[in-house]
Amino acid sequence: MTTATDTDLREELRELVAVRAFTYGTFTLTSGRTSDYYVDGKQVTLDGRGLYLVARFTLEHCRDLGVDAVGGLTLGADPMAAATAALSGDTDHPISAFIVRKEVKAHGTSRAIEGPDLHPGMRVLLVDDTMTTGGTFLQAQDAVIPTGATIAGALCVVDREEGGREALEAAGVKLHALFQRSEFSPPESRA
Repeated sequence: MTTATDTDLREELRELVAVRAFTYGTFTLTSGRTSDYYVDGKQVTLDGRGLYLVARFTLEHCRDLGVDAVGGLTLGADPMAAATAALSGDTDHPISAFIVRKEVKAHGTSRAIEGPDLHPGMRVLLVDDTMTTGGTFLQAQDAVIPTGATIAGALCVVDREEGGREALEAAGVKLHALFQRSEFSPPESRA
């Protein structure tokens, strides 16, 4: 029995993203921009194999950065954060997941961030399935800063290469993208 290498697994994930996440047509994005393609990362991050692969690469990046918690703005970050935390549970350094609400709930604890408390001294990785302008990462960053935790970086599955990386860098957050938009072509262009 042969074991798949990281290169093999990355190629498997790239193919899942290409086939399941990309749709071509006319779409209005979260940023308000219009695009001739849409990247629905949840078609990969809510699929068992796709989520496993995303979590595996995310956990590896967490280890490289010495991260204690992983999360981001709901909904794109939710499966990634939960699966990465679950996968880490079988290691010597389990990490926590957190979810940043789009709006603070008006009842109960009125928390902006769900999950175990973030606090000074913790290192966190912000995640999302797709990035265009970086707005969801910046909104998550705004919620995390008051906790005193340090943002070690950000990770997305697909960077649409439309200014998000530059916006994050201007805010002092380094982005790691598993894939760039330029790595994919429309179906009719594939041979």
